[in-house]
Amino acid sequence: MRFKKNFLTMFTEDAQLIDRSGAEALIPEERSNEIIQGAIENSTVLTYARKLPNMASKTYKMPVLSMLPIAYFVNGDNGQKKTTKQAWENKAITAEEIAVIVPIPQAVLDDSDYDIWEQVKPRVVEAFGNKIDGAIMFGVDKPTSWPQDLVAGATAAGNTVDLGASDNIYDKIMGEGGVIAKCEEEGYFVTGHAADISMRSKLRGLKDTTGNPIFVSSIQQGGAYTLDGSPMNFPRNGAFDKTKALMISGDFQQAVYSIRQDISFQLFTDGVIQNSDGSIAYNLLQQDMVALRAVMRIGWQLPNPINGLQKDEAKRYPFAILKPGK
Repeated sequence: MRFKKNFLTMFTEDAQLIDRSGAEALIPEERSNEIIQGAIENSTVLTYARKLPNMASKTYKMPVLSMLPIAYFVNGDNGQKKTTKQAWENKAITAEEIAVIVPIPQAVLDDSDYDIWEQVKPRVVEAFGNKIDGAIMFGVDKPTSWPQDLVAGATAAGNTVDLGASDNIYDKIMGEGGVIAKCEEEGYFVTGHAADISMRSKLRGLKDTTGNPIFVSSIQQGGAYTLDGSPMNFPRNGAFDKTKALMISGDFQQAVYSIRQDISFQLFTDGVIQNSDGSIAYNLLQQDMVALRAVMRIGWQLPNPINGLQKDEAKRYPFAILKPGK
């Protein structure tokens, strides 16, 4: 050990840490469960999507209907009856890791008169919800093993409606050729809507020919927005990108997700945290800090099974989007 200019330099073979047993006193199991539930509630997609049982391994394969049986009329009393078949294909859910590190100076923990964890928990929940929604809806930092995002999928299937400055919003959403109709034409009923918060004022501002608000009784029920009988959510976790879509509507039950690993925690008292360029942001030992790391593994998939209205998978998609237009 050598001292120089009041800096402590240590050489060890293995970095030391306070493992899960040390963190459990700070983070009881029930709070870990609260974070899992909070992340789901803070994510619009996971709130609406269908949760499957937890995964037993990194990859889960599910059979998806890919071919429908066909029935035939029999030609006359002695006509031959034809055969048909039904087929399935496998689609995989792959669990990917999401993590966040929260560094805190030890002095702050020592001098604090309030529960630091209660201050950190909402931000962890928000961070996980933001990352999940951003990847699933817009493809932000999307793992390569995950399916294409909802906006990209809807665009590829032609399920987009452009909203111009002078266009009738009502028709663009509710009318023939509107967002909801795009899904219905392909065999899906819309079960939910995720929209940029600016859509609230657009919908509130719609008036009939006599000047009365159109949605005053049908879109707002006790402060909760519904659209054509389906719930409408306005994400406030920062994930919604209004430059790509003003609203995403669809059959959210077709989006399925599964959790491979509940959120786990480790509390570190030494080690370094690096910036993306490799430079050291924090040296926990030298700066007398602790770092709380939260990790979870989750995967999602869009089975998109064949149905009687649209048999071409390339043209069949259970989501449609309202684009801001030009």
